[in-house]
Amino acid sequence: MNLNYTAEQLAFSEEVKAFLKARLPETLSEKVRLRKSLSKADYELWHSILNEQGWLGGNWPKEYGGTGWDAVHRHIFEDELTRAGAPRIVPFGVAMLGPLLQAFGSDEQKKYYLPRILNGEDWWCQGYSEPGAGSDLASLKTTAVRDGDHYVVNGQKTWTTMGQYANKIFCLVRTSQTGKPQAGISFLLIDMETEGLTVRPIVLIDGTPEVNEVFFDNVRVPVENRVGEENKGWTYAKYLLTHERTNIAGVGIAVAELENLKRIARTEQYKGRPLIENPHFAAQLARIEIDLMAMSTTNLRMISEASAGAAPGAESSMLKIKGSILRQEIQSLTRSAVGVYAMPFIPEDAEAAHNDVPVGPDYANAVTGYYLNHRKLSIYGGSNEVQRGIISKAILKL
Repeated sequence: MNLNYTAEQLAFSEEVKAFLKARLPETLSEKVRLRKSLSKADYELWHSILNEQGWLGGNWPKEYGGTGWDAVHRHIFEDELTRAGAPRIVPFGVAMLGPLLQAFGSDEQKKYYLPRILNGEDWWCQGYSEPGAGSDLASLKTTAVRDGDHYVVNGQKTWTTMGQYANKIFCLVRTSQTGKPQAGISFLLIDMETEGLTVRPIVLIDGTPEVNEVFFDNVRVPVENRVGEENKGWTYAKYLLTHERTNIAGVGIAVAELENLKRIARTEQYKGRPLIENPHFAAQLARIEIDLMAMSTTNLRMISEASAGAAPGAESSMLKIKGSILRQEIQSLTRSAVGVYAMPFIPEDAEAAHNDVPVGPDYANAVTGYYLNHRKLSIYGGSNEVQRGIISKAILKL
């Protein structure tokens, strides 16, 4: 297994760097580096720039308007975006629903929805978790009862990320109460402007309304909006979650966060010397960097296997666990590095339009909010405890 880039792949990396230097707005990259909140308009601007270049659908085949890149080129692209301080590509439409429709959607669904994902007409959010069904997703209770050529949906979804921006939601719903719980779930595409659908924000510990509750009260959804077969939604959900869990590993993001931590440690002083020269701090930093290098190698091995046609299995769960733990450790050490500036946490400091006197240097103002927000990393996309169960079953062949 060769983990070194070819000459063509290195040339592609330089092409991406040149594109980012020319097209990534400094206002956006500055917000990302300072951990400022990005608006819907910020994300839409960046998506439109990438789409104009033909690079938004990095994980899509060319026949659907994507790049046709293999796993290695996608990795290089995502790594360079992160290093340059580019906003993340919002994953729900591009990275999650798009590939699922390409694999399981009808011809009509592909023809209608895929172009709208790329051109920004539709902003999708994910309707999976419920108040009593998060990591145990098979216990979901939101129902969809067939009524002629419609389903009537009743229930509630929660932790719906960026649902306040979305005009569409893809949902797992229960269409059968018999047999195993996994066997009675279907996958629906729902217009959020439909009568009976209500969105209510949830303000997180960092003061931001990033996630939402979504309520369905006799919401009528055309049967043609079901993806695949009725009661087969669990199969589609597992396919989608594999994409989500690999993305959550966030190797490129972790590398960027570590570089940011090093910059802070070179700036902050401890007893008259840069913090990075403190032996105890340097030892913690070194341990994290070694773990990140090992995870990066594992990620490259998985990418190499994917390029050879292998399907990701328990490896995506391994990356999800290690990636989320490492990112939380980096954020915790970053919070320690800014010292007293981490204490007076003011949520408004994370807002781009906040003009009050900051409590500390620009690089310190959003550190605590970022730390608090990302306590969720080890929970969403399937908690780390669930991922360990998946790995155990795969290894022990249970």
